[in-house]
Amino acid sequence: MPCFLTAREVSQRLREAALGVLTVEVCAAPGESALIAVDIEGWRLLLDFADAQLHHCEYARSADGQEGALDTWQRYGTDPVSLLSTWELAQLERLLKACTQA
Repeated sequence: MPCFLTAREVSQRLREAALGVLTVEVCAAPGESALIAVDIEGWRLLLDFADAQLHHCEYARSADGQEGALDTWQRYGTDPVSLLSTWELAQLERLLKACTQA
């Protein structure tokens, strides 16, 4: 039986990145679709990052192969980005902006 990542598990990874506990690396900068692929210490995330704002997480895959996606999370009323505090969201947006401009 496949294991699925919850929005809360993915938001915790994003939270740790915002706090500087984990390192964020951009794998693919946003193109016309505004989706950005990032690696947070073995976790692959596909984020909707447009106009220097992080809107939501489209997809996540943990280092052990568990996956989660926006359509699944929204069935339960949320996505990982919406679980972040205002400060955590601002920190992530600052990090992503710096990474995509480098």
